[in-house]
Amino acid sequence: MSTVGSLVLGHVIEEVLDPFTPATPLRITYNNRLLLAGVELKPSAVANKPRVDVGGNDLRVFYTLVLVDPDAPSPSNPSLREYLHWMVIDIPGTTGASFGQELVVYERPEPRIGIHRMVFVLFQQLGKGTVFAPEVRHNFNCRSFAHQYNLDTVAATYFNCQREAGSGGRRFGPRTS
Repeated sequence: MSTVGSLVLGHVIEEVLDPFTPATPLRITYNNRLLLAGVELKPSAVANKPRVDVGGNDLRVFYTLVLVDPDAPSPSNPSLREYLHWMVIDIPGTTGASFGQELVVYERPEPRIGIHRMVFVLFQQLGKGTVFAPEVRHNFNCRSFAHQYNLDTVAATYFNCQREAGSGGRRFGPRTS
């Protein structure tokens, strides 16, 4: 299944992002293990920030990476949606997050209730120095953020995370209006 298909299946497209066409390769690895869309990772596996490689073919094109939790503090009551766990701006194309500027320090995901989707979104910026940090981490909104700074969504992926002793999978039923 394609990454976009996984984002649709996991309701990331709809709840966090509008439909988009992937335009830039995004490779994320935690502890030298490639992140595949929709995989489940425990908090111990994501304790340290991942290595993030951004594709593209031009060092003069800059990107912003965010990691959000649309299920905070719990999937049944996401009142802090979308909780911002990490933000790196000014990442030059063909490099990685380590070449950008970390505006919001990585905060390890530690869900206490239920299974949380942890969503990485890569935005293309208009230019270097055109994106700024929000005042708070809670109730971040990827759509509003993109609109505010004229950002284009060029890649996204997600993983599921639940407390260390948790078990079971995320279930999506039919949507009710």
